[in-house]
Amino acid sequence: MVCSIQNNIPFLLKPTFKNFYALVTERPLDREVRSEYNITITVTDLGTPRLETEYNITVLISDVNDNAPAFTQTSYTLFVRENNSPALHIGSVSATDRDSGTNAQVTYSLLPPQDTHLPLAFLVSINADNGHLFALRSLDYEALQAFEFRVVATDRGSPALSSEALVRVLVLDANDNSPFVLYPLQNGSAPCTELVPRAAEPGYLVTKVVAVDGDSGQNAWLSFQLLKATEPGLFRVWAHNGEVRTARLLSERDAAKHRLVVLVKDNGEPPRSATATLHVLLVDGFSQPYLPLPEAAPAQVQADSLTVYLVVALASVSSLFLFSVLLFVAVRLCRRSRAASVGRYSVPEGPFPGHLVDVSGTGTLSQSYQYEVCLSGGSETNEFKFLKPIIPNLVQASIPVIFKTAYTFRTHFLGHVNS
Repeated sequence: MVCSIQNNIPFLLKPTFKNFYALVTERPLDREVRSEYNITITVTDLGTPRLETEYNITVLISDVNDNAPAFTQTSYTLFVRENNSPALHIGSVSATDRDSGTNAQVTYSLLPPQDTHLPLAFLVSINADNGHLFALRSLDYEALQAFEFRVVATDRGSPALSSEALVRVLVLDANDNSPFVLYPLQNGSAPCTELVPRAAEPGYLVTKVVAVDGDSGQNAWLSFQLLKATEPGLFRVWAHNGEVRTARLLSERDAAKHRLVVLVKDNGEPPRSATATLHVLLVDGFSQPYLPLPEAAPAQVQADSLTVYLVVALASVSSLFLFSVLLFVAVRLCRRSRAASVGRYSVPEGPFPGHLVDVSGTGTLSQSYQYEVCLSGGSETNEFKFLKPIIPNLVQASIPVIFKTAYTFRTHFLGHVNS
């Protein structure tokens, strides 16, 4: 007896004992390629004529978790308009698993962003069962124009397998910002005044209004137009660049002061706008003193007053110091002149013998000095005539002590002679 099966299947009949056969696999099986096989076993005897019998069996291939979930796209790009409502559904991701049963059940989750400064947990969330993505809060294009993150899909097999996909969210701009005027400043301070010579030709550039818009695209396309003017036909504004130019020749009859209001409008829907106020002063020449149109602000007046006070105080201190220096110099010169006049004495003529006498200072003198005593010869009274110090460089302050010492010496000397 002989057993056989068809040739187009990955199975073999392997004899074990006499008239016993085992059905074995010829190569690895893949359930994802073919999940079941219908096998026909044919049994043929060896007689003449040969007789045979067929028997059909079905082989089912069981599943193992050998396939990771696969996303339908490797990356997703989602669009959401700014100022959206919270919990808005912005898109979905999808992944499939070729396994079956529990091995094919997929759950979704968000991976932490590579940018640690991106608060992803406060921006979007994902439904773990179906992969729907939701914006958790209102998005602002001017603060965050785009961000990206990764989504992971994991099956429930053992061990679990997973895969990742990149999701990029682009925030669409809405016209939610009005134009902002950079020049001239419109912050409530003293307005800027532009000077225009009366000899200016038509098309003379007076100034340029500079403005920006925080939006993008056509929402940031700005146009300019003259809204109000003291004399409408004298100036014009270029629509695309904001240049303010003269429209005709100036004449003496034109007013000296002009006020212009320029409208700045974007191209959004609905359009938003802002205004800029300009002040123009017509002058005969730029050498003419410029007088500002508005009065000085109180803070500026107070600052000017404080500056004047500081200047006056500095001048007073400087004058007092100079006067003190001059007074000190005058006093020193007077004292030196007085000392010189006191130290000059005339020496009498005639033969005067000289004697050296040591006199110790008892007043303000701190050391001994030598004096030369001159006496008139042949006199009965032998009066003291002159006392002269040997050291010529006496200090001015020692002169009174010198005269007191001389007077004491004269008294004692005359008393000794008379006795």
